[in-house]
Amino acid sequence: MKFITQIIRFSVAITFIFSGLVKLVDPVGTKIKMLEYFSSDVLNLTFLNPWAMEISLFLILIEFSLGIFLLFGLYPKFTNRSLLALISVFLFLTWYSAYYNKVTDCGCFGDAIKLSTWETFYKNVILFIFIIWLNFHFKYIQPLFGKKISTALAHTIILIGFALSLYSLYYLPVIDFRPYAIGKNIKEGMAIPENATRPEFKEKWFYKINGKVKEFSTEEEPWNISGAEFVKRETEVLSEGYEPPIHDFSIENNEEGDITKKVLNADEIYLIISPNPQKISPEARIKVNSFARKLSKKNIKVIGMFSEIDNKIQKLFNFPLYLTDQTTLKTMIRSNPGIIKLQKGTVIEKKSWRKLP
Repeated sequence: MKFITQIIRFSVAITFIFSGLVKLVDPVGTKIKMLEYFSSDVLNLTFLNPWAMEISLFLILIEFSLGIFLLFGLYPKFTNRSLLALISVFLFLTWYSAYYNKVTDCGCFGDAIKLSTWETFYKNVILFIFIIWLNFHFKYIQPLFGKKISTALAHTIILIGFALSLYSLYYLPVIDFRPYAIGKNIKEGMAIPENATRPEFKEKWFYKINGKVKEFSTEEEPWNISGAEFVKRETEVLSEGYEPPIHDFSIENNEEGDITKKVLNADEIYLIISPNPQKISPEARIKVNSFARKLSKKNIKVIGMFSEIDNKIQKLFNFPLYLTDQTTLKTMIRSNPGIIKLQKGTVIEKKSWRKLP
């Protein structure tokens, strides 16, 4: 009984620590997921949107801290009851996501490991069972290195994790699991391998025959039925197929059209990225304009990739602006604005505007 408890203890602890850690290094990513859950078509908790960042940080630190406490064998009764409460919330959210096909990527392991909604739910079912076990056998959980040493180590690690999270929030994630990380090539990330699984669809055709609407498959060719009147067509996705890590990536404006290929083939180009131009601070605007001016003097190409542009926004910046999908921009860099240097489509450098001189 004691041996089984220890196996379960370390399995649960490592899972929660890893899950918390990958979120600690990218708290903005968790905020984005929280906003998806708060949206009107999911949980309809939009009144919580202004505190999404604070709620995200709180949940991340709770998850990470409980994992650390369990690993070091501290406060076993409190820790396991808290874990049970937390996993119950996670279990409901992942069931809701899977059953209603909402928030299809829960971000449970950040961008490090991608799981389907049902895989995430079943993972949480296993964790729920394990934590139930620990709640009945917490008496076997003892401090890992003695109470004083374990307490000191655990709280030190938690403080380091908190500092890491604040640094990543203020600047950029110290570890980047996304397809736009330094060293990644955007063109390669957009490519679909020749042997990749293709999406599969099933077409449903609805025709009115003798006053009644009937459903037909494509093979039945209902359009050839005499007197059949078309009503509608529905497409059912049988298999999603392969989706490249980078999709919905484009750069365009009204004057030049789509310049995506031109940018990705450039020998050297700097991208100034803003998922929300309306919230760029005056200090950030001054810094990126100064940065762009210095690059222009060196004949280095620089463009802005914004989620929205108009004459008012363009007048605030001294470099050309182009439109890109907001979700794509949020994925590219966790800063508003942020800077990415490309060489032939490869990410060479990434920095927050706060790192600019």
